Amino acid sequence: MVKKLALLGAGRIGKVHAKAIGEDKRAQLVAVADAFPEAAKAIADAYGAEVKTIEEIEADASIDAVLICTPTNTHSDLIERFTNAGKAVFCEKPIDLDVSRAQACADVVRKNGGKVMLGFNRRFDPHFQAVRKAIDDGKIGKVEMVTITSRDPGAPPPEYIKVSGGIFRDMTIHDFDIARFLLGEEITSVMASASVLVDPKIGELGDYDSASLVLTTASGRQAIISNSRRATYGYDQRIEVHGSEGSVAAENQRPVSIEIATKDGYTRPPLHDFFMTRYTAAYAAEISAFLDCIESGKAPSPSIEDGLIALKLADAALKAAKEKTVVTL
Repeated sequence: MVKKLALLGAGRIGKVHAKAIGEDKRAQLVAVADAFPEAAKAIADAYGAEVKTIEEIEADASIDAVLICTPTNTHSDLIERFTNAGKAVFCEKPIDLDVSRAQACADVVRKNGGKVMLGFNRRFDPHFQAVRKAIDDGKIGKVEMVTITSRDPGAPPPEYIKVSGGIFRDMTIHDFDIARFLLGEEITSVMASASVLVDPKIGELGDYDSASLVLTTASGRQAIISNSRRATYGYDQRIEVHGSEGSVAAENQRPVSIEIATKDGYTRPPLHDFFMTRYTAAYAAEISAFLDCIESGKAPSPSIEDGLIALKLADAALKAAKEKTVVTL
């Protein structure tokens, strides 16, 4: 049976998810809600859906699930609201900018047996999944060190910085999740060094644009994360996992993977310019996984607990950077 889905939020990530739903034969986008009716109508018209209010979607028993792509400060309330209504929920990260509010939300979900999946799309990237498979297959022995490079082509505008929760809750939170995904153990301590090297306005708003982190598990496994809001050469997304018997790495991806050799040397096309094109396959795969959970009844992954842990790691990193200390979890 085709599952009926509603989209809350018709911004750029909402458009990405609407496309993924439209390409999956098991799902139908039937309703779109947004504070800006014109944005909702554009997506609704493109996929044969209706523009509805959040209240109408909540009351519609025929809708199986909702995708929450609204501003972060609405996430917790909407998760609680729609799990209470008996609908499966897919929500973009983070759950909330405040750990205590996110914890309260997770408690509500647990109490009512809600099905919630968090939008940590990088777990579904085929290249990163191949790295994980190499680990699971024992190709590199026991994991010892994970290195994650994650750099944006340019910094977001000040208006976004003001509401983002800062680099650790907005950007590094994806890397915290991937670190856990690849380490295979929970992180017990965080070291972080953060600076303002890209845009002084970011510093004036109390945030950072450049950060380096070292995460350590109880057994001593380490993850090193390098973040920057400026990569003049494109969207820089690389991981390497070093193990007792070898290593496995996922290189940067390009829209066209060719190499040209001339008397002047070797040249390759530029990298993807941002996440919407770099992670197209990952976005489609995570929606497919969400539908699998709805159909099978199995627990979603990444779960709301995964989102809560990533948020706690973000808070620990901020504390470590500000106080120049090691924070233990």
